Amino acid sequence: MKKWLLPMFMMLVLVLAACGNKEEKAEKTDEGSKEATSAQTITYQSEAGPIEVPANPKRVVVLSSFVGDLLQLDVDVVGVDAWAAKNPNFEDAIKDAVVVENTDIEKILELEPDLIIGLNGIENADKLAEIAPTVLFTYGKVDYLQQFIEIGKVVNKEKEATAWVADFKARAAEAGKKIKEKIGEDATVTVAENFNKQFYIYGDNWGRGTEILYQEMGLKMPEKVKETALEPGYYAISQEVLGEYAGDYVIFSMFQDQDNSFTDAAWFKDLEAVKNGHLFEVNANAFYFNDPITLEHQLKFFEEKFLQ
Repeated sequence: MKKWLLPMFMMLVLVLAACGNKEEKAEKTDEGSKEATSAQTITYQSEAGPIEVPANPKRVVVLSSFVGDLLQLDVDVVGVDAWAAKNPNFEDAIKDAVVVENTDIEKILELEPDLIIGLNGIENADKLAEIAPTVLFTYGKVDYLQQFIEIGKVVNKEKEATAWVADFKARAAEAGKKIKEKIGEDATVTVAENFNKQFYIYGDNWGRGTEILYQEMGLKMPEKVKETALEPGYYAISQEVLGEYAGDYVIFSMFQDQDNSFTDAAWFKDLEAVKNGHLFEVNANAFYFNDPITLEHQLKFFEEKFLQ
């Protein structure tokens, strides 16, 4: 090769190498962008099939009883149902949230949610899905703790949810052991509620502390409650027959904005649980759900009341 051609050849090699490097960098940048875009969403296997949801949702509308599940996982909630709005356990965390129903399409649209969570069978599910990815659950299809884990999966925090469940079960079981040592293995507990002048008694999976008392602590339910309320979850009774269903201990859930004058009635004061100081009144709005925040509140209450 002639000497004068050598510098030109070397310059051509350098130019080609530089172009190759630029193309390689561009390819890597494109790949990185694709990975970043992909990482912005995850796929949740819902009851209706796979659905793409935000990997880190920032504005969630909750049209059901799952508000506490999301708050426990530090997920921002911008829309809540009316029952959740009344729960004092959520008060500070949802002070800026808007109360909505599944029929409030325009109001939900204005909230600009990036995720909507609700219950199967609600009206306008198709319209909600047009606003944001919408995940709907069938209430009771899985148990209350697995439900929390499912919520964790939806918001990409399954690990955190699973860890809380394991810790909660251990703490509740330990509390139950101490309670049974104090009140006796055979002592019975009834969970009752007054709502719109109607009394209800509850089984072991209907909120109001039933999951902790019966499932996690293993406390006993009176036979008559078991016969009537265990399978359906709850059972309506008239006020005056509460004594037939009342166990050694009664957890009585009351709404403060309703007529609770029955507590002055002779039949109420004559209940063994009342006479023995074993009837514990609770704020129904605070005890209503079975999400982690409410469960923590319930567990603390039971430890204080049974072990004081």
